[in-house]
Amino acid sequence: MKFYNRNKELELLSDIRQRSLDIAQMTMVLGRRRIGKTRLILKSMEEEKFLYFFVTRKDESLLCEEYLNQIKEKVDTPVFGTITTFRDIFALIMETSKKQPINLIIDEFQEFQNINPSIYSEIQNIWDRNKDTSMLNLILCGSIYTLMKKIFEHYKEPLFGRITERIHLEPFKTEVLKDILYEHRPDAKKFDLLSFYILTGGVAKYIEHFVDKLKLSLDEMLDEIFRPNSLLIDEGRNQLIEEFGKDYATYFSILSLIASGKTTRQAIESVLQKDIGGYMGRLEKDYNIIKKVRPVFAKPESRNIKYFINDNFLNFWFRFIYKYRSAIEIQNYDYVKNIVKRDFETYSGRLLEKYFMEKLSLTGDFGMIGSYWEKGNKNEIDIVAVNEQSKTMLIAEVKINREKINIDRLKGKARKIVNTYNDYAIEYKGFSIDDM
Repeated sequence: MKFYNRNKELELLSDIRQRSLDIAQMTMVLGRRRIGKTRLILKSMEEEKFLYFFVTRKDESLLCEEYLNQIKEKVDTPVFGTITTFRDIFALIMETSKKQPINLIIDEFQEFQNINPSIYSEIQNIWDRNKDTSMLNLILCGSIYTLMKKIFEHYKEPLFGRITERIHLEPFKTEVLKDILYEHRPDAKKFDLLSFYILTGGVAKYIEHFVDKLKLSLDEMLDEIFRPNSLLIDEGRNQLIEEFGKDYATYFSILSLIASGKTTRQAIESVLQKDIGGYMGRLEKDYNIIKKVRPVFAKPESRNIKYFINDNFLNFWFRFIYKYRSAIEIQNYDYVKNIVKRDFETYSGRLLEKYFMEKLSLTGDFGMIGSYWEKGNKNEIDIVAVNEQSKTMLIAEVKINREKINIDRLKGKARKIVNTYNDYAIEYKGFSIDDM
């Protein structure tokens, strides 16, 4: 699949490279697995010479042998003898970059933790002593979100405060997804677009997986997921089990319940029969996997809270693959696939709301977009979008089928909002799959 979008990120990386000619730059590229971090960085270097160090779990001296071969091949500097520590490799690069610009990419940077944790302190020491006189463009990325955040953002870590730029790579936006789908299948239906959005979540690797095989309708994508030797069946487990460590079973149970509609802490605890406060906090703040949602206009201290999984693919994986893992283990794929097809219209309703919220956010017309509900889940409204500057408000209902939209009923649900914000101009609208 060709490279799509990421123009802002490419411009920023180009700007960072220019800045590194005056003073060394250290950039952290962060994002979930499969999001396209490495491909973005390599794309930004298409017309540049660069060193690419991939950190694998092997002896430090063996890694240094690989890295040294690259240096000899790509950098104009004399190298004497054998170098067996990364400290000396990094010192050589920084010293050389005082005379010539160097682009250095270190991928899976968090893996140094398993090789030699002191490397981070050694990098900090060499960096602090040489950065002001070096022309090093250092780009660091990794696939374990929590470790990368800890390395650079925890105040006790040696590299805390050292990065000069931070790029958090997000999934592709709705309009990019639409362009990709229709480029490869011009006759795609709106339901195909919704399915494509739900099953890829805008994650580059999943998009590439379906596009390269031209599996772009719901049936085709489900056939690709639910088959022997499918690479996607174990994807949720492979992506998260290293993040969660020994407590993965509890985290997986919580995420499965959220994906199945248990969106309050009370509802989840009633099933698991244990206090999950600590787990929920880590899922939200450390792992960035769930999102805490309050009704629009609710006060920050309000306990009227629901939780949702941020990632569309993971939400699907926990709802249908992890939940029915017994059938998956005996390879009864048709059984699970039939459940997905049976429940898909109901399941996709919440994701269609999310799609339109993302689409509205891209307009730049609103300062606040969210859902609304009152205590006891009364008067639920799918979307409320507010522009405080112009004192305008959009109140919307979202349905798969346009015929099921009832604006009069929507106005009844919004009565309390209207009475509170009586100086706002309010527009009522219905969004259906036809408006995607």
